[in-house]
Amino acid sequence: MRHSLCFITFLLLRKLSETMTKRKKLLIKGIAVVIGIVFASLLCFVISQVRYSMAMSANARLFSTLIPETTAAVSEKTGRAISWQNLSNGVLSHLISTGERHTVGLQADGRVVAVGSNREGQCNVSDWRNIVAISAGRYHTVGLRADGRVVAVESNRYGQCNVSDWRNIVAVSAGSSHTVGLRADGTVVAVGYNEYGQCNVSDWRNIVAVSAGAWHTVGLQADSTVITAGSNRYGQSDVSDWRNIVAVSVRAHLTVGLRADGTIVTAGSNSFTLLDVSDFKDIVAISAGQDHIVGLRADGTVVSTVVAADRRDFYQSDVSDWRGIITVSAGDYHTVGLRADGTVVATTYLLKLTVRIFRKGGISWLQNILWSLFPLEKHNTGSKVSGWKIDWQKIAIDQADRNR
Repeated sequence: MRHSLCFITFLLLRKLSETMTKRKKLLIKGIAVVIGIVFASLLCFVISQVRYSMAMSANARLFSTLIPETTAAVSEKTGRAISWQNLSNGVLSHLISTGERHTVGLQADGRVVAVGSNREGQCNVSDWRNIVAISAGRYHTVGLRADGRVVAVESNRYGQCNVSDWRNIVAVSAGSSHTVGLRADGTVVAVGYNEYGQCNVSDWRNIVAVSAGAWHTVGLQADSTVITAGSNRYGQSDVSDWRNIVAVSVRAHLTVGLRADGTIVTAGSNSFTLLDVSDFKDIVAISAGQDHIVGLRADGTVVSTVVAADRRDFYQSDVSDWRGIITVSAGDYHTVGLRADGTVVATTYLLKLTVRIFRKGGISWLQNILWSLFPLEKHNTGSKVSGWKIDWQKIAIDQADRNR
């Protein structure tokens, strides 16, 4: 009997040991799976960051040919020369910005200057201080402060200026009637007109750049792909297959993306602009206007699409003679460029008197004739920037120092 009990006890202990061994094996397998998932996630994140950094480096190599190394400024705080990759990563793109009929410029002391139509108060920026980036919408202007807060001016009919409670913002974009802000953690916030869902960006993650249009919003993700929110009536949100994108720009019904190889891709309506971008090579910066697309080449020249025959041509595409440009901004009816010497150039506000004055519908032929006979500077002075001087080197270095 005693031997039987010992034998049974032995069997029970053996079974218990086997059960515990199985549990340990299952536990070890579970831990291994969790570790594998975590490792895979980290690996994907690292790969996406490397891909984006490679894209930025490619863009920086192009951009470095534009501005000679001898023009680089040196930070008094760190003693380091300015990083060209920092420039091509978006610093310069926030120094000048054009709306429908106004232009704003960022000064080295953190103040902002503005010219053009002030019908909605979009040029009331003289009291702004400590601004590090600006964006002009159709009728409103947005400024990003050094402390990560945001200011905005306009009549605010759609709430697009309700940004006083925003915090930790690193980039802003003003659309036609809404405003988008990029947070430091890669999330996005938006306010204003949301009829088409263009402000539905609360679930976006890992965003590195944003651009707001009329009815849609575009975000550039860390893996160099693009995400959109809002209307796709004209195909402006058909960007799911875009890859290796380093910059985005949107306007009205159009989305433009800059690839790492210096070429561009477009999505959206072809009735507002002739989307022939075959000449867009070695591009380092892009800007989408109402009726045209502008691209900055690595050699400091500028290329633009032509305005469609049924649209108003205000010479906004006449940029072929520009030289030494380091950033551009395309408005609805004008284009502005910042030169390497800090001066600013802009296209004129004159309507070309062509057969389009007989166009039926839309703008009347009589109004076209009147605009053709009388310079639009009387109605819209957004191109009067000839006296501006922007110390972009100091601005770029100050921002680099803040980011250390």
